[in-house]
Amino acid sequence: MSNIIIPVIIFYIVAYGVINKQKVYEEFIKGAKDGFRTVIDIMPTLVGLMVAVGVLRASGFLGFIGRIFRGVTDVIGFPSELVPLVFIKMFSSSAATGLVLDIFKTYGPDSRIGMITSIMMSCTETIFYTMSVYYMAAKVTKTRYTLAGALISTLAGIVCSVILAGFT
Repeated sequence: MSNIIIPVIIFYIVAYGVINKQKVYEEFIKGAKDGFRTVIDIMPTLVGLMVAVGVLRASGFLGFIGRIFRGVTDVIGFPSELVPLVFIKMFSSSAATGLVLDIFKTYGPDSRIGMITSIMMSCTETIFYTMSVYYMAAKVTKTRYTLAGALISTLAGIVCSVILAGFT
């Protein structure tokens, strides 16, 4: 079923456009051009985020952050080894994936830390990346409560990942 669902959706969209007498191909080309312009507009932001994450990771600053929070994390039952992952995930999912691979190599994917890592990666979002890219593309200047809501949601995802990993 999963192999056929995407072609069915694409066929449905094309058929719907044809039935409604839309110029399907021309609209597709127009959308592709708009998408390409958006990519060009957000490229400096993406490069800046990737460079910043690379510098933090290579400098050892992330390990330092983990050691700073060790006292707090030990009290609440959260592995301090995952503190850098929490911070990096807020900025870059691909950089976080690199940290995940390092965690899996060190502790194993079936360990408690590995299980928390796996669940946390799927329960949290790249907050600052998403906000910067989408708000820049949509030219949103007033973010209101987006950051606070996203941080609370991320905290909830982290708490849930620790709880759920405890059930396995």
